[in-house]
Amino acid sequence: MKRKAYGRDTGLSLRMLFAGGALGLLYVAFAAVLITFLDVGLVPMIVILAGFAFFQYYTSDKLALMASGAKVVTPEQAPELHAMVERLCAMADLPKPKVAVIETDVPNAFATGRSPKHSAVAVTTGLWNRLEPREVEGVIAHELSHIANRDVLVMTLASFFAMIAGLITRWGLLMGGGRRDARVWIFVFLASVVTYVVSYVLIRTISRYREYSADRGAALITGAPEYLMSALQKIASQMTRIPQRDLREVESMNAFFIIPTNVKSSLGELFSTHPPLEKRLANLAKVAREMGQLG
Repeated sequence: MKRKAYGRDTGLSLRMLFAGGALGLLYVAFAAVLITFLDVGLVPMIVILAGFAFFQYYTSDKLALMASGAKVVTPEQAPELHAMVERLCAMADLPKPKVAVIETDVPNAFATGRSPKHSAVAVTTGLWNRLEPREVEGVIAHELSHIANRDVLVMTLASFFAMIAGLITRWGLLMGGGRRDARVWIFVFLASVVTYVVSYVLIRTISRYREYSADRGAALITGAPEYLMSALQKIASQMTRIPQRDLREVESMNAFFIIPTNVKSSLGELFSTHPPLEKRLANLAKVAREMGQLG
């Protein structure tokens, strides 16, 4: 079964497009403010952006694996895991990514890489030991959907430009100090704060939409959304049994994980990178009904 057999969720795609467009307009407006009030030249700005973008684009997979402590394994070292990934890639019509394992009891997984040909899927030993094989398949299919949709690249770029906005602001303030009155600097500071806050919310909105999309993709790859539903419930429930020390060791990867270690954010859904579990399960139930109708 090919991943695109049942088509895409048009409503979800439109919401992602709207959020992405709003984020792009925000960055354009912020750049216009910087150029107007801080005399930040266009050429230096392009050079800075191109340099950082080049580095981020070509090292995203290596940096993520390094940050998580994941180790790439060979088919001889993890034959069952490799066989599972290879089978799912064939079903999804994707090239096989690197396969990595993270030695931690925290049940989780993530995908990284700038494109399907330069990607990696990492699973924790906790996930492999705590879930049934069909549930692990559902999780890996979710991560392969992220790769197919180039979600890692999209989120990296979205977050990257927010970071650049802050860097350019600080650079402009350092280079332009003393040439304008205090009111200009106050205006730029307020513009920076607004840009950061709005981009923070929009980036997390896009992230939540892409999780829904990856859940849908996993259901279509495997043809069995109930196993991903079961896996998500198990991961969430098992997370509460993991010692806080172990959770803290991997919490830096929460934006990448299929379920963050802090399953329920104290800041609410608006500031969360992942949708609430209840909504993800409801969305998967909807996909299951669609598949039943089509079947």
